[in-house]
Amino acid sequence: MESDLDKEFNEAFYRISMLEESIAPDIMLKFYAYNKQANFGNKFSFNDEHNVRSAFKLNAWMQLNGMKSDVAKQEYINLAKTVLNTKQ
Repeated sequence: MESDLDKEFNEAFYRISMLEESIAPDIMLKFYAYNKQANFGNKFSFNDEHNVRSAFKLNAWMQLNGMKSDVAKQEYINLAKTVLNTKQ
């Protein structure tokens, strides 16, 4: 059974994914990192050592090392609310 936090997280993820307007790259990195931390925790992986974009994404995720899944989900939700409120 899905918790209220999971429902809110999934809704925020869906709404951000469906945005037609672009989001600043630094904000997108935060979304990426919170999503990865929420879903995978500290199980970092990096397969493309020649791709700078992947390195930035991994670095953003690693900065959340030790953050609990529920906290990462809540931070994603909070960031989504901020972004969605400014896009209206």
